[in-house]
Amino acid sequence: MSKNFSTANPEPEDLETCAKEGRKPQATGPYRILVGNDRLEFEPLQIDDPVVIGRQILDLARCRPADEHILFQLLHDGLLEEIRLEETTDLRERRIEKFIIFRSDRSFRFLLDGRQLEWGGAFITGLTLKQLAEVDPATHGVWLVVRGCDDKKIDNNELVDLSKPGVEKFFTGVDQTTEG
Repeated sequence: MSKNFSTANPEPEDLETCAKEGRKPQATGPYRILVGNDRLEFEPLQIDDPVVIGRQILDLARCRPADEHILFQLLHDGLLEEIRLEETTDLRERRIEKFIIFRSDRSFRFLLDGRQLEWGGAFITGLTLKQLAEVDPATHGVWLVVRGCDDKKIDNNELVDLSKPGVEKFFTGVDQTTEG
């Protein structure tokens, strides 16, 4: 974690708070970002620069060698956008506060509730799909569209292989249960 504190701004600007409040962050750092893994478990990290490259975030998260990882920024609308090692992103401009890192050399495309997403791992769980769809895991289910058959319900801890040929299509909805 970066420990370079500016005397003018001793407390880091929490970018998640800025995004939730709908305001632009301060013009200079330090900034607090959230960096997560394939289970969407996030850790707060601090960075001084408002304009960063992918490699800086990977270094900050101790993901080495950097070229063996894929970095995504989780946009405010829930979409994921890959950030290449030397690509810049301005933390002040796009309401970006969360990043997801995968140890992988490729990403996998799928559709979730009609939105095209990329994922850095070959497998994804039902719970992760619900989190990406921003639905309540306790009341909603997620289904894999199966061509020519009934759609397959995906349990929270069930893994779906995204590496199979074709683009997987998922949808969420209120989970209907019948208690007897």
